[in-house]
Amino acid sequence: MSVVDLFRTAAALPDAWNSRLLGEVGTACIKVLRMDELPVAEETHCTVEVLLVLDGRLELSIEDAQVTVGSGEMYVVEAGTRHAVRAGSQGTLLIVEVREV
Repeated sequence: MSVVDLFRTAAALPDAWNSRLLGEVGTACIKVLRMDELPVAEETHCTVEVLLVLDGRLELSIEDAQVTVGSGEMYVVEAGTRHAVRAGSQGTLLIVEVREV
């Protein structure tokens, strides 16, 4: 595999909030996406999600709590946890989805 410029890859995506799969390591999928200030509806996943903000900020609603994840910070969303993206999220987000074995 060659070097991947995460910022360039995210900027080249045609739509915000549509991730691009970069690769897999064991049971984990590594994705990158561009955030665009708009909210994203509540969802749950059957996988653990590690959300790493490369630049900008991610505004989350986790269950009944409000969480802000800043540049260089990460948040782990456990499998089955209700979460939504609040308005104001912007920048580049790296997602690592960890499937159960």
